Amino acid sequence: MDLKCRIKTALALRKRVELVPGPVPAAVLIPLFLKNGAYHILFTKRTENLSHHRGQVSFPGGVRQPEDRDSLRTALRETWEEVGIYPEDVDILGVLDEFLSIYNYLVTPYVGMVAAGHQLRINPAEIERIIEVPLSFLLRPDIFQIEEWNWQGHTYPLFFFHYEGDKIWGLTAAILKQFLAIISAEAEKHHLEIHPALKGEDSKG
Repeated sequence: MDLKCRIKTALALRKRVELVPGPVPAAVLIPLFLKNGAYHILFTKRTENLSHHRGQVSFPGGVRQPEDRDSLRTALRETWEEVGIYPEDVDILGVLDEFLSIYNYLVTPYVGMVAAGHQLRINPAEIERIIEVPLSFLLRPDIFQIEEWNWQGHTYPLFFFHYEGDKIWGLTAAILKQFLAIISAEAEKHHLEIHPALKGEDSKG
């Protein structure tokens, strides 16, 4: 069984955490793809003229619109609008827990495998550039960092992943951490060194 099938099986077997409805519904896609025979994840560097998350590294995604029949449709539509990946070119492998952002968005993250050889088309109004990170790199312990963050009288762990001068943090890092925790058992089978904090899902950040 290849890694794609293992990820799909692992996501299907786990019990998801769904939060209470109320915040603004939104969705993102974690786009997996093969490059030079290795699995990568696609991230976007957002432009500086956006109202939220300006200049941050994010997954493709956004707010659910009235015409979206469900959150999956939101994730696929936003991915198409931001980076030009056709919905039919994405094989959905599963869905992670729901996450609540500090901006009162209830975010549903989907994991999808993008068809090989897809040509990206960046929306310059929203996206500055694309960042392609090898999955094996994200499992390295030396690029992962945790800081304590105070928000509205409470202290939370804030996660960071560092890649070639870019910093993945905040909600994107929390989502990424959960995804990496789910597949870390597969990485351990291949003797990759993993930060201990990535081996469990008890903290989302």
